[in-house]
Amino acid sequence: MYARITRYKMKPGSRDAASAILDGLKDQILQLPGISQFINVMDDSGAGYVVSLTELAETPPDVAEKIKAIWGAFSDYVEDVQDPESFEVFADWKA
Repeated sequence: MYARITRYKMKPGSRDAASAILDGLKDQILQLPGISQFINVMDDSGAGYVVSLTELAETPPDVAEKIKAIWGAFSDYVEDVQDPESFEVFADWKA
């Protein structure tokens, strides 16, 4: 299993609008090839991380285009999106 982690920063006051967009994209996100879990965290300043657990070691070009389109839905609300980083998952524990 692999984790794809993307750091981002939302514009001030955009949290509610971004949350509504995210809710509308849930099915599209969870249907991305290889994805098994999606976590999005954000602090009060709008800084956050997206953590996607996937079975894919590398993101195929067609999937990368789909991810790019998903981020594009937030273009009016996002200040910065860093390039994603990929990691091998060494532990995935749940209580």
